Amino acid sequence: MRIAADNLERSIRDLFREAGAGSAQAEAAARHLVWCEMVGRKNFGIERIPTLLTRIKGGVLTADGDMSFEKLGQSIERLDANGGFGFDAAERAMERAIELAAATGIGVVGVRNSNFFGAGAYYVNMAAQRNMIGLAVSNSFPKVVAHGGIKPVLGTNPFAFGAPRRNGEHLLFDMATSALAGSTVREHVAQNRHPTEGLTASGALLPFGGAKGFGLALMVEILAGVLTGAGVGEGVASMYNDLSRNGGNGHLMLALDVTRWMSLEEYYARFETLIAAIKASGGNVLLPGEVRWQNYHNALANGVQIDQARWTEINRLVLAADAQVA
Repeated sequence: MRIAADNLERSIRDLFREAGAGSAQAEAAARHLVWCEMVGRKNFGIERIPTLLTRIKGGVLTADGDMSFEKLGQSIERLDANGGFGFDAAERAMERAIELAAATGIGVVGVRNSNFFGAGAYYVNMAAQRNMIGLAVSNSFPKVVAHGGIKPVLGTNPFAFGAPRRNGEHLLFDMATSALAGSTVREHVAQNRHPTEGLTASGALLPFGGAKGFGLALMVEILAGVLTGAGVGEGVASMYNDLSRNGGNGHLMLALDVTRWMSLEEYYARFETLIAAIKASGGNVLLPGEVRWQNYHNALANGVQIDQARWTEINRLVLAADAQVA
């Protein structure tokens, strides 16, 4: 089935409101999940809704609470998410980082007491839309071993980078620092397929590229967890398997104002020269985010394609929860 993006966003917002989420958090979550569906990141889209509803109902996701900023320096702030949606916390943090960058050239906002923040590409796209270079990182609960290790000590710790383009189809790079994303493993298991690569003998995830991926995952853990005051390692809870506590995730958002370095025209000319050279290098080269933009424009024109059975199940869960409360 296909649903117009606005209608889908409204429906998801209402689902979260009915479950007890506040207006601002419900709207931010809906915006994020629909964007993920539109760009083809369906493993970060509506399939997450039942788990998020369960966490709200269980009292471990405070989707109706307040969030507060703390000034740490001229261009540095920290956001206490108060256990709320990571989508809302990370969006607020990037928006504030953009405001700081507009004033000083660079903005950095760390987040603590948060939860799963979805796709990092969403936040760096926010910066790119404002003619800024963006960086977004987040830690997650341990399921990845250190290079040479056996026991999971780090999360899949995503890393996202974005840069603006003149045509509006901004460069969006987003990756897990593990050899396999956690959502990929869950998808394999759901289809009764078991990955044979990227895992230890005991089933823990390996860092991608060995020591290189481990180094990047460690960087994310330091920036998003240690530096922000968020949970670190086992201080972060699984959104799927731990209903005893808040996620405790940390994020870090950075925005860099291009115009402090050169005019936008000069930047675009230099960047497009680089892109032209890459495209002319032979083969079928795709830029990070290029396929996402194709998916996005298709969804905008024709509606968001979603699985009808999944959407029916989500609505059934909400109605059942409402009946139980009544």
